[in-house]
Amino acid sequence: MTSLPLGRVVERERRALRDRVYDRILEMLLKGEVESGTRLSPESMAKLLDVSPTPVREAMVQLERTGLVTREALRGYRVAPPLDERQLAELYEARIMLETAATRGAAAEAAKVVPALRRAHERHRLASEAVVEAHGYGDVPIELTHDYFRADTDFHLVPLEHLGNRYIRGMYDDLGALTHRMRQLALRGPDDVHEAVAEHAAILAAFESGDEEACVHAMRAHIENARDRSLRHGTD
Repeated sequence: MTSLPLGRVVERERRALRDRVYDRILEMLLKGEVESGTRLSPESMAKLLDVSPTPVREAMVQLERTGLVTREALRGYRVAPPLDERQLAELYEARIMLETAATRGAAAEAAKVVPALRRAHERHRLASEAVVEAHGYGDVPIELTHDYFRADTDFHLVPLEHLGNRYIRGMYDDLGALTHRMRQLALRGPDDVHEAVAEHAAILAAFESGDEEACVHAMRAHIENARDRSLRHGTD
């Protein structure tokens, strides 16, 4: 059994550490643990995460691509402010272009996609029921909010994962991180939750029918409706 050269082992460990740091900072941003405008210096984050500044700097470069943080010359990074109305509209325009293309590709083999889509829809439906129930008692706990939007994201990932294009998936991840953080800031009422679940059900039904155009239409309608709800409420 041959072992990897020392240089390759070190590089693999370095990348693994960078990825862990990236995931932890991303989690902090998505859960709202740091507010918009907060300065994120590599040195202070390194102390918080008990790592050296190098993997933090590398993670910040990746996070800047998602729009979650912004870089200031000679001053490090800051948590990006919420999207304004124009930026929000552009974000959804990008999602429509990306997701309808992925949906069309996945719909060509709809029968293979349906089982995973059904499972994802059921998880999202159950998460929505928990959110609606909690809403009736007052504020929705952050854990339920996170679970709901995680289930929502998982549903949208099904066509993308079936497509199997790493570059399209990477673009979606960048958009998805920004979208996820914006909507984590405020969970809207039960009506919006019910509408989202119904729209996912329509997408599932289109895939079950095997009608490629119906799949694309249902996905486009869902994202356009989500955009309209976001613009109406001033957040996503």
